[in-house]
Order: sequence, then structure tokens, then C-alpha cells
Amino acid sequence: MPRRLAHEIIGLPWRKFAGEVWRPTCIFLKFVCFMDVLSNYVGGLTLPMGPSMLPTFNISGDVVLTEKISHRFGKIKHGDIILLRSPENPRKVVAKRITGMEGDCVDSNKTEHGKQNQQIVVPKGHVWVEGDNPSVSKDSRNYGAAPCALIEGKLFFRIWPIEGFGHLK
Repeated sequence: MPRRLAHEIIGLPWRKFAGEVWRPTCIFLKFVCFMDVLSNYVGGLTLPMGPSMLPTFNISGDVVLTEKISHRFGKIKHGDIILLRSPENPRKVVAKRITGMEGDCVDSNKTEHGKQNQQIVVPKGHVWVEGDNPSVSKDSRNYGAAPCALIEGKLFFRIWPIEGFGHLK
């Protein structure tokens, strides 16, 4: 029995089919990789939820644009709302407002070791963050100044709900 070449056994239609499947698969995989890099290093959409940032954000969540570049170059300032990996629970990302930068003297407004309104100097490489609803917010008053390395992005533009559409203040 004579030896047959592979393309004679498989046939030309199989090659055409494989080409038709492989090309869209490669395009899809490139798109997924691009979107992953975009969302992890450039920015994307965020849904901050919970009562700690009332009245800035609704308790059920707003749709907000987040950028993840400026904080890497030190372009954050007092009043910015940031995404922060929680120092208490590293699996959780929280939205908080920066109320103190390194070197600032801030009031802790919490009872720590029997002292009220303790003055704290924010250490180098840290920020002091607080929620806009202080009665329910777990923030720097509970866990101290947060390292800048835990900052994941800055929230800057609300998309939804439509009545809050625009830049965040």
C-alpha cells in the first residue's frame, strides 16, 4: 500500500476550516489581553457601593470612571476620591477620600488608648483617607495612615445615575 501525504488524508477543506477557526480565535485572544491590560493599568469602570461614601455615592452603587495612571506619578491631592486596597482585608477594594498627605497633621477623632482627637502626622509614603459618611466608615481613623502602594486608582467621572453625571468634586 503506497504512503499517502497528510494533506491527501486530511484534505484541503480541513486546512481551510482550521484557518477560518484559528484567525478569529487569535483576534479574540488579542482583544481579551488588550482589555485586561487596559483595565489593570490604564482605567475602567467602577461601582463603589456601601454607606461609607454617602452622600457622594449612592448606597446601591454608581457607575464611575477610574484612571490608574496618575497615582503612580504622585498626582494625587487632598479631596481626591481613590480606590484603595483595604489594609484590613486585602481582598477588598474600597473608595475613600484623601484628607491628608504625607507630612500633614490630622485629627484621628477616635478614642485610641484613652485619647480623643489625637493629632497624627501622616508618615512618608502614606495618605490619610476617610469616608464621606464618618459614622459608618472604616478608614484611617480605624487602621491609621494607608500606604500609597495600596492605592489602585482615582475616581474622577460619574456616568450613572444620570442626575449625577459629571466630574467628581
